[in-house]
Amino acid sequence: MNYLHQASFAISVLGVLVIVLGVFTGLARFLRSEISAARGKEVSSERQQLRHALGYYLLLGLEFLIAADIIDTLMRPTLQELGVLGAIVLIRTVISYSLNAELKAGQQHKPATP
Repeated sequence: MNYLHQASFAISVLGVLVIVLGVFTGLARFLRSEISAARGKEVSSERQQLRHALGYYLLLGLEFLIAADIIDTLMRPTLQELGVLGAIVLIRTVISYSLNAELKAGQQHKPATP
């Protein structure tokens, strides 16, 4: 059972690292975009791409965190733990669904390149 706990912890850490990497990447892209905007360049497409990239990282990180929660609950399958897992998975699934829907809507509005 100790190896399952270690695997769950490693997956959780991986999920957090993915989200942190996405935030730092997004911050760097945001700062470049704002500098370009201050110089008078059009940056709306860059901002849209930034939102998509950040959403992707958040979705991927949430999926890792959900997997870790499922593994944790398999180690302690009490009724209370199952209830907590259900609530966590429900909240994260709603967030994931919302982010995914936003990303798909943004892709549909992307202008076609000739």
